[in-house]
Amino acid sequence: MSPPNAVRTARERARAELTREIREEARRQLAEVGANGLSLRAVARELGMVSSALYRYYPSRDDLLTALIIDAYNAIGAAAEAGVGAARAGAPARETWAAACRAIRAWAVANPHEYALIYGSPVPGYRAPEATIGPASRVPLTFASILKDAVASGSVPGAAGGTPGLEGPLAEQAAALSAALSAALPVASIPADMLVRATIAWTQLFGMISFELFGQFAGSFEPADAFFDYAVAQLAALVGL
Repeated sequence: MSPPNAVRTARERARAELTREIREEARRQLAEVGANGLSLRAVARELGMVSSALYRYYPSRDDLLTALIIDAYNAIGAAAEAGVGAARAGAPARETWAAACRAIRAWAVANPHEYALIYGSPVPGYRAPEATIGPASRVPLTFASILKDAVASGSVPGAAGGTPGLEGPLAEQAAALSAALSAALPVASIPADMLVRATIAWTQLFGMISFELFGQFAGSFEPADAFFDYAVAQLAALVGL
């Protein structure tokens, strides 16, 4: 007779394998029917399971959507972090920035439906739980780390200055964000005005990727490789790298 620990381990392995298969089938269905059309019954049917069995893993469609969203955020976050890690040691911040941007784009092009799940239209009736916040933070924290290192190296002109051009609510929001990031990323504080410009660049980056994935460059900048590289360099200049 097998020891109890061995039995539990086998059960855990079986559960993990079935969970993986459920998510893989759900991702396949995303490509066919989109997030709004995702159905637990359809996933169960394709896997040869009864719906009641699948509900033991994911009690509702929203639970399965949350798992897919967390997986997607972690995957694109890991891609951004790997892009930074692949940049040569001691490379200028602008080069590291470009490496992260290219890695994000490459992941999005390879996984368009998962990209659409997290950066496309909201799923009607779905509200993302707090569990998605950490994974969703990986990409912006990767960019914040690039800024932090640039400020620490002294390569950012005027990094020790105030917050030029920021007034009223925007100045207050930027200062709060700068303080929060300084606590999360110790050693160097990121100037508030730089964070605002980086947020502009971040939104432009994902808007540009969305344009490419959803066919908005057809008849103009397609393929978008040269346009993307040029835009990334311009965004780095906007940030101050």
